[in-house]
Amino acid sequence: MLLTLLMYLALGAAAGVTAGLFGIGGGLLIVPVLVFSFGAQGISPEVLTHMAVATSLATIVVTSISSILAHHKRGAVRWELFRPLGLGILLGAFLGVKTAGQLPGDVLQMLIGSFALLVSLQMAFGAKPSDSPGDAPKSAGLAAAGGVIGWASALFGIGGGTLTVPYLSWRHVRMQQAVATSAACGLPIALMGAFSNVLEGWGHEALVDWSLGYVYLPAFAGIVLTSPIFARLGARWAHSLPAPVLRRIFAVFLALVGIRFLLGNLL
Repeated sequence: MLLTLLMYLALGAAAGVTAGLFGIGGGLLIVPVLVFSFGAQGISPEVLTHMAVATSLATIVVTSISSILAHHKRGAVRWELFRPLGLGILLGAFLGVKTAGQLPGDVLQMLIGSFALLVSLQMAFGAKPSDSPGDAPKSAGLAAAGGVIGWASALFGIGGGTLTVPYLSWRHVRMQQAVATSAACGLPIALMGAFSNVLEGWGHEALVDWSLGYVYLPAFAGIVLTSPIFARLGARWAHSLPAPVLRRIFAVFLALVGIRFLLGNLL
């Protein structure tokens, strides 16, 4: 158990550095690593992918709070945009967990792998959406976008920054405000996603000890102890290391993860 906890502490540190360096949140790293580690622990393939997604979302509840406070102190969070986004996110995240619950583990892994490949391509080539027509988005559009973001984020176990930041930037929100508002949106995604996964997995016969629904508590504890500390380190490094090179390195990692998930379930 000690060796397993040390591994989760190291994962939290790596996820924190990744979030600080690239601003995309640690879920894209946490989910695949948990899938592989849960498999090594002998956890049933029936539930291990769902547990990885759920545990990732639970860690984001904790890590997003410090990020929100930091951005709020700088006055960068657009709360008038957050409110309609948040309403859509809550419904979308609930539906995302329900969708994941209906999918076999191997299908869920293939979806996560496909998403990782898409993000890796975006990071490697810096693809950005073209400007949208009009001015700032209206409440109805924000709520609809929040529903899609919440659904996909809960399905893949991420905080939503990978989707929220490009959307807000596309709708003419300044990048600093888009990042800050996206950080705020990570909390309702994680809260609804984690809570729904606790209920969805409650009493499942394939779960192991120390599971709260689909949330695996030892992994949760190890990750949240180190990720906030190392996120600050990653943010500091982001200002001194060659960002384009780092982004391409992480893009290669995500591409390998995506290919591994896809091929591992196709072969």
